[in-house]
Amino acid sequence: MILLRPNQPYNKEFEQLKLKHSLIFPVAFLILIWAIKIFEWGLGLNFTQLGIFPLHVKGLLGILTSPLIHGDFSHLMANSVPFLVLSWGIFYFYRPLSYRIFILCYLTTNVLVWIGAREAYHIGASGLVYAFASFLFFSGIFRNYYRLIAISFVVVFLYGGLFWGVFPILKDVSWEGHLFGAISGLTYALAYRKEGPQKPQVVLPEDDDSIPEEIWNSEKFENKEELRK
Repeated sequence: MILLRPNQPYNKEFEQLKLKHSLIFPVAFLILIWAIKIFEWGLGLNFTQLGIFPLHVKGLLGILTSPLIHGDFSHLMANSVPFLVLSWGIFYFYRPLSYRIFILCYLTTNVLVWIGAREAYHIGASGLVYAFASFLFFSGIFRNYYRLIAISFVVVFLYGGLFWGVFPILKDVSWEGHLFGAISGLTYALAYRKEGPQKPQVVLPEDDDSIPEEIWNSEKFENKEELRK
């Protein structure tokens, strides 16, 4: 017996519903950080002390709150679009893992910043941006599935410039947060490479005579010996 999974017909309504559901959490998170910034600005407050201050007890709260705080609206705007695009990518293409990846990247990145960054308040969602970009890029590579690899190339095309952010080029930028975010995304892309969407598998019979020659000789069956079971 041979298992050939035909391409599923395109279901416009299902895809639209999936798209909407994949946007709910990223948009809600984005609304939250914008609301916090507007509240801070409107009342003339300064929430910088809610950031991460490495190796100090006063900075521990920042592990939970630092991605919600931004220095100004320019800082917030710079993070908003890539955060929305990349987090949507995770919730759309890696739906079974999405909340897990979001929480793990969130906590891991911030804990590493608290342990290993410079003594200063580290604020902003850019660590999450780097974590999500790293996860999407490496996850596609590790799974060796052309559809997910295509997402990896899209990430490189759109946000390849993020690479330079992991180096201490600008003194007022938390490059440590960027670096630890990228490490977190890479770590979980590797750890969960066998979960979530996978490259389709084809099971072939021992008797090849039942398979039409044009199918057997196609690119799908380049490694015929590996596909036999």
